[in-house]
Amino acid sequence: MDYATIRRTAAEAEELGADVLFNWDHFYPLYGEPDGLHFECWTMLAAWAESTSRVEIGALVTCNSYRNPELLADMARTVDHISDGRLILGIGSGWFERDYQEYGYEFGTAGGRLDDLAGALPRIESRWGKLNPPPTRKIPVLIGGGGEKKTLKLVARHADIWHSFGDAATIAHKLGVLRGHCADAGRDIAEIEVSTAAPKGDPATGGAELRELGVSLFTVGVGGPKPDLGELKQWLAWRDQQNA
Repeated sequence: MDYATIRRTAAEAEELGADVLFNWDHFYPLYGEPDGLHFECWTMLAAWAESTSRVEIGALVTCNSYRNPELLADMARTVDHISDGRLILGIGSGWFERDYQEYGYEFGTAGGRLDDLAGALPRIESRWGKLNPPPTRKIPVLIGGGGEKKTLKLVARHADIWHSFGDAATIAHKLGVLRGHCADAGRDIAEIEVSTAAPKGDPATGGAELRELGVSLFTVGVGGPKPDLGELKQWLAWRDQQNA
């Protein structure tokens, strides 16, 4: 999409009643035309902070590899203030090799990138405590991914929201692993909101099954060049029925 279309779509999603608007932290499209229209994540979030008024905003997810952790903390704090406290810091270890190659970042290994994320999260949290002015609130941290040995351990230690993909059986299994990591960290798993991609089809079927597991944040993907918010409308209607 061109940016004018992105801006209109974000505004329409907010008007329809979406709770959160996410973009992603990539430099090229992940599907469709590999060299299609595309824009940078965090400058877009700053623009959304001004052009929206109610929805929370964030990246699903920021790639830890692309920015120094202290800089990222400052960027997040700044967007937090621009938006009057509506930013969610979504973050992950990174995986899209083309981004790394084209922009000159070392790709390394999946394990190494996760180790880098483990080192970055305390630095981000520490920097928030040093900034003047500080964030307007405790910025919620969303960690994306389902790796059982490293990622879910980081979720237990640092995340307010955990985002993953998979059917109900997969998420149920991952929640069992996360519960164990939370116990080791001395943390109540109920403190962590569970997020996943909205399954295709009738929300009353797929959504209800996931809701029973404790999933409360469902993301609906919208792409260009002509974005269609029909699926979002269905999920918002189902959400409102559940909350009535």
